[in-house]
Amino acid sequence: MSDFRKAILELLEDDARISAKQIATMLDVTEQQVHDEIASMEQEGIILAYKPIINTDKTEHGERVEALIEVRVTPQRNLGFEAIAERIRRFDEVQTVYLMSGAYDLMVVLEGQSMRQIALFVAQKLSTLEGVLSTATHFILKKYKDQGIVFTEEQEDRRLQVTP
Repeated sequence: MSDFRKAILELLEDDARISAKQIATMLDVTEQQVHDEIASMEQEGIILAYKPIINTDKTEHGERVEALIEVRVTPQRNLGFEAIAERIRRFDEVQTVYLMSGAYDLMVVLEGQSMRQIALFVAQKLSTLEGVLSTATHFILKKYKDQGIVFTEEQEDRRLQVTP
């Protein structure tokens, strides 16, 4: 990958709202070059989406519950983990599926309206899939930082200053 592409991707990762004009100025190229390169990366499937990171604590959707689910599975002959990962990713509740190293095989990220809804999904849909050996569900209680974005306000240092 060219340095030009890497630079554009880094800028978009920091702030997907940055304009092509701003990128062009920062990289000392024309705006058209930036437009063309971004369009090319979108067409090639390098850039898949531009998605905002939302602090749900500050919206009416604050009741939304997110969970991380560790899943141990039996890989299938000639397919490995692909087939079971494909089945899991098709559920609407599933936001993310990762193949992991370590004590479990897949990490599944879910969103639901309540802990009960997520628990029912795990009990009725996920754990009943052929090849799923076990699950461990972890509910996200509070986000402090997500994808490099800090959610908490900086606390003012209220300690008394000590002077000699």
